[in-house]
Amino acid sequence: MTALPETQRWVVRYRGFVLIPQADLTWLVRPERSPLCMLPFRAPASSVDDVKALVDWRLKQAA
Repeated sequence: MTALPETQRWVVRYRGFVLIPQADLTWLVRPERSPLCMLPFRAPASSVDDVKALVDWRLKQAA
């Protein structure tokens, strides 16, 4: 059995975006693919549900 490295990261995929937790407890939100419907952005330290709500809000604003 091989030990996993401590720096292994996980991501959350949500509505065409990848939510990536950062070391400073913020979230990096990037579109999964091009063309970009919204530019990548950072979300403040919060729960994954809060970040999902922010993505939903931004998508509504862009529509």
